[in-house]
Amino acid sequence: MRTSEENLVATLDLSDVRWRKSSRSTNYGNCVEVAFAGPAVAARDSKDPEGGSILLPVETWTDFVRDVKAGRFDG
Repeated sequence: MRTSEENLVATLDLSDVRWRKSSRSTNYGNCVEVAFAGPAVAARDSKDPEGGSILLPVETWTDFVRDVKAGRFDG
């Protein structure tokens, strides 16, 4: 069952958000763009901006960024 925050995130209109390319993106096409949209953060592949995006509640995004910075996903 979805929470009210998840329902709100699922219905966000992203047509007017400002997308930013990650500072960690390379010149080889491995680029991620993010947009901050109220209660959510959207992420998409910059090579295929019409291919869809993932929407995460801000808290989930914050946890993800913290874990990346801590090296949790390093191989």
